[in-house]
Amino acid sequence: MKRLILNADDFGLTRGVNQGIIRAHQHGILTSTTLMATAPEFEDACALARANQSLGVGCHIVLVGGTAVTPPEKISSLADQSGALPKSLLGFAAKVSRGQIRANDIATEVAAQIQKIRAAGIEPTHIDTHKHTHAHPKVMDVIGQVARDCRITRIRRPIEQLGKSWEGGGLSKQFAAAVAVRTVANEFQSLAQKYGLRAPDHFLGLAMTGQLGRTELRRMIENLPEGTVEIMLHPGICDGDLASTRSRLQQQRQLELDGLTDSDVKLTIAKEGIQLITYTGLN
Repeated sequence: MKRLILNADDFGLTRGVNQGIIRAHQHGILTSTTLMATAPEFEDACALARANQSLGVGCHIVLVGGTAVTPPEKISSLADQSGALPKSLLGFAAKVSRGQIRANDIATEVAAQIQKIRAAGIEPTHIDTHKHTHAHPKVMDVIGQVARDCRITRIRRPIEQLGKSWEGGGLSKQFAAAVAVRTVANEFQSLAQKYGLRAPDHFLGLAMTGQLGRTELRRMIENLPEGTVEIMLHPGICDGDLASTRSRLQQQRQLELDGLTDSDVKLTIAKEGIQLITYTGLN
């Protein structure tokens, strides 16, 4: 049996991204999203989430880019004096590997982001991370501990099986990222088991980030493996607010929104007999 979670990252980034995610859910096949507690339009996203109870909402932990939720003096190895988190993923990973960012500081910020979402009246269905920082074993170990303490039992496993699902040409940088993440697959799985964290059987979308329009999404759905699958997406409305964020995904968000709401894509789901679920449907 094939069960599918379609998750939109970056809920809260801009109002246009928020509206795109809701449109993809109300008029398309999107089942889930992950909310950024640090994002500029967090409150707008929370209001939309509360008004759309059928949309699963998880926590998109941000440890790279943006401003921390925690006062900077309490997490001085993670954020600078203004509260800014590390700008570069590679720089963050290097500091974590060298022990220059304290595990306790990461734990404090992760817990603060989860609590901010809960304080807004939203119970997170699962955890994932901006730029997949939890693929780093030291970060995953911390997030596993916090998730257990917060009684969150589901997490994204960003380990992608590269094959037919991405044929058609993903971005080389994203393909390289997908290959790199696979090197920590065994450690990730061990840590997930250690902390009792469940994840879908399969994960797709990293190698094709920003590329999942109508044709590519249909091809991916037609080649889904058996079991439970998460497809990661980034739908949204491309506007001036999005441009001001300097996100590298601009028109790509509109492309993915169009794919999620395409009638032929919906028909493909029905034809393949795929059950659409949220993270709460994991067993």
